[in-house]
Amino acid sequence: MTVTDFDNLFHRFSQLKVGVIGDVMLDTYWWGNVDRISPEAPVPVVAVSSKEQRIGGAGNVALNVCSLGAAVSMISVLGKDDEGRQLTGLLEKNNINTKYLVHSEHRVTTNKIRIISRNQHMMRLDAEIADDLNTEDEDRLLYAVENYIAAENPGAVILEDYNKGVLTPRVIERIIVLCTKHHILTAVDPKRKNFFAYTGVDIFKPNFKEVKDGLHILNDAVNLPVLKDMHLLLQDKLKHRVSLITLSEKGVFYQNENDAGLIPTHIRNVADVSGAGDTVIATATLVFAATGDAKLMAEMANIAGGLVCEEVGTVAIDKTKLLAECRQLLS
Repeated sequence: MTVTDFDNLFHRFSQLKVGVIGDVMLDTYWWGNVDRISPEAPVPVVAVSSKEQRIGGAGNVALNVCSLGAAVSMISVLGKDDEGRQLTGLLEKNNINTKYLVHSEHRVTTNKIRIISRNQHMMRLDAEIADDLNTEDEDRLLYAVENYIAAENPGAVILEDYNKGVLTPRVIERIIVLCTKHHILTAVDPKRKNFFAYTGVDIFKPNFKEVKDGLHILNDAVNLPVLKDMHLLLQDKLKHRVSLITLSEKGVFYQNENDAGLIPTHIRNVADVSGAGDTVIATATLVFAATGDAKLMAEMANIAGGLVCEEVGTVAIDKTKLLAECRQLLS
């Protein structure tokens, strides 16, 4: 592609509407110092000096979609609690539409509290209910999805599964049926629990380990013939359109019908791999929605995932940096 092509493509991102559906959560960080052991038990005492809250889980996918310029709505189920209100406020502050969030009396908002001293994790506290949604909350979530589709006419929907119970088999099936009916591109970042529930999705983006576990494959070889076989085995079960398998430091694999390839990673100074998968699914969805080009989708998602690995902590992709690297590496 030429530089002009990339400028035009990134402009087209701003014309897309995307819904992110899945397990959104609050990431809370407590920083402090440890100078003594507690007299009550043999544990360190952390003198907390600062606190920060960030958007986590499926919300980080929404952050990446927003960072690339598309209009994004977060659709999920939160608790009727302080954490839910705080998370809603953070989403709104980051220009993510919260109109279609469902607040349930039967749930608590997932909050992962990390206690850090001298850049070391001392402990993590998880407050959550990871059971599947009950029927009432499933109905309310599906009603929200139906309203979103009717009101917004999105170009794509991303299903982001963290095994926290929002994406139940019934919810997954109904959303894919709705999106297919309305000609909306569907992309999924799966987890093991509902791995084969995403029948008929357009883009299926697991990592290599998830595919091996799901298909009970013992072979660790990473090459094009092996990956093509994996695609066929997945497609036999899912009847999906495109496979996008992330391969950690070995890059990404894609296949759409007979178009397949293994895209190697670009050399990076890797600082932190947290959130790279969120960036990959967000970038891949926008590129494929805008172009229908599976190879370009894989190449740009591969670059985007590598870029966020150069940053410490979970960060959304920088649109300007991604554009510059695409010009340099893909033109």
